[in-house]
Amino acid sequence: MQEKIEKVVKKLLSDENLMAKFEKNPAAVIEEYIGVDLPDDMVNEAVAAIKAKIKLEQVGDAISGIAGLFGKK
Repeated sequence: MQEKIEKVVKKLLSDENLMAKFEKNPAAVIEEYIGVDLPDDMVNEAVAAIKAKIKLEQVGDAISGIAGLFGKK
């Protein structure tokens, strides 16, 4: 499941339209992308994991941007 979450995160970060759909109905996007109707508890866990990974990616990008202002990479 972790591998599928990683793929969903990468896809969401690279596709603004899919990200907009995810923000409106994350469970539907996950099930559509994975291609499996998951039990609610698994969907909820996946949504939480994906949102956390997206936040980490965004924070990492922000930190890299700030470091770039000071000439560090």
